[in-house]
Amino acid sequence: MSSQYLTPLEEPQVPAYPPAEMAQGLYTALAHFLAPLLMQADSRMDKRLVRTMVQTVAVILTFRDRVNGLLLSEMGGYLETPDKAPAGTKRLSRLLHCRKWSAELIRSYLWHRASQRLTRWKQMGRDVLALWDESAWEKPETIASDDLAPVRSSKGARLTHIKKGYYTPPRGPIFVPGLHWLAVVLVGSEQQDDPPELASMRWWTSRGARASFKRDEQAKLLLQGVLLWGREVMHVFDQGFASSFWLGLLLAFSLRFVLRWKKDYQLVDAQGQRRAAWKIARGKRGWQERWVWDCRRHQWVMGSVLACAVRHPDHPEQPLWLVVARRKGGLPWYLLTAESITTAEDAWRIMFAYARRWQIELTWKENKSELGFQSPRLWEWETREKLLLLAALAYAFLLSLLAPFYELLRRWLLRHYCHRTGRHARQAHQPFARLRLALSRLWQRIPARWEEVAGRPRPQPRVQIIML
Repeated sequence: MSSQYLTPLEEPQVPAYPPAEMAQGLYTALAHFLAPLLMQADSRMDKRLVRTMVQTVAVILTFRDRVNGLLLSEMGGYLETPDKAPAGTKRLSRLLHCRKWSAELIRSYLWHRASQRLTRWKQMGRDVLALWDESAWEKPETIASDDLAPVRSSKGARLTHIKKGYYTPPRGPIFVPGLHWLAVVLVGSEQQDDPPELASMRWWTSRGARASFKRDEQAKLLLQGVLLWGREVMHVFDQGFASSFWLGLLLAFSLRFVLRWKKDYQLVDAQGQRRAAWKIARGKRGWQERWVWDCRRHQWVMGSVLACAVRHPDHPEQPLWLVVARRKGGLPWYLLTAESITTAEDAWRIMFAYARRWQIELTWKENKSELGFQSPRLWEWETREKLLLLAALAYAFLLSLLAPFYELLRRWLLRHYCHRTGRHARQAHQPFARLRLALSRLWQRIPARWEEVAGRPRPQPRVQIIML
């Protein structure tokens, strides 16, 4: 994409859509997005709670951001009029405390949508990646809940990063009360217009009555993926998953994977010597060089790749490949895989698969900054998890609006409800933050008429009719 500003003649045309019809069409699109989940919920609980469920997701999309959190009393004022805020809070509380449904209902729905998306991608002949990562759900100001456990604060690490010209802050990791957070996101192996698909989100703790272990929680999610997806996807893991135990699970189920190996962890080289990963690749020239795009720093860099045949000391019967990706001015990546690497193109394919993992880092940013995931103040584990998964539904819906089908809709929303003149904002490939803000402003201006949405036999977004 060009690095220059767009001139008025180069500006893409913005359709002249009527705001009221577009707002109502987007409400209908949300209902259509949630329809399979709502039908399952309707078979379990009162229809008034089902209506509260879809309206709560709409409230999260309309009013949640980095300032406003997921507070029940505040959200109750948006479910009803401000003078009836207590009634709205009571409606939301009844939904979250209802025993007739559990968080597993939403988790199953998200996984089912991801499986359907995987089937469509495979029919189109695309290779699909399952991106795994961990984060922390931080509550630094409270120690009241017994469920909270010490988690490493990413915000604390960011705030204490050394700035040029300022004093050196304290060193070492910062731990705060919170929960451990695990997520899986599906993406295409190549940069396409199709948005990612949220497959799963889980929270767990290492303290209290619900105490668990990291590998146990990861293995539960892995078994779910093995049973449904098998070798149809390539699983991509960061250094936090690098261990003999986790590698053994991947090899036992014959999964396709790319695992970033820690440079000090040992492997057995082609000569049968047991050495650290960085020593195996030391002094070896790259097979091929090319310019690659650094999506984190937004610049082109010269990179090179090479591959070495290795084995793991605890799993000597399984041949592995260590792909070393280097770039000027950065640390090398040591990527372990069971895929056959015979040419430089095979090595580049593994490197680019791991580079796509940056998408799940954006997931953490968007959830924490744009949807207020870390703000709920709920005592019980089940109610807290239900509210967080309702916010996950809102995030999944926003991702669906990044599809090529909604291109004209996004252009219209960004132009009329979140216009920006800066080069970075106007050239963003997937302007998630601006899209959320534009949708919020549209729905705040034009509230939903839910009786019209519920009265339609099959909800369809207004934009579909206009674009045809």
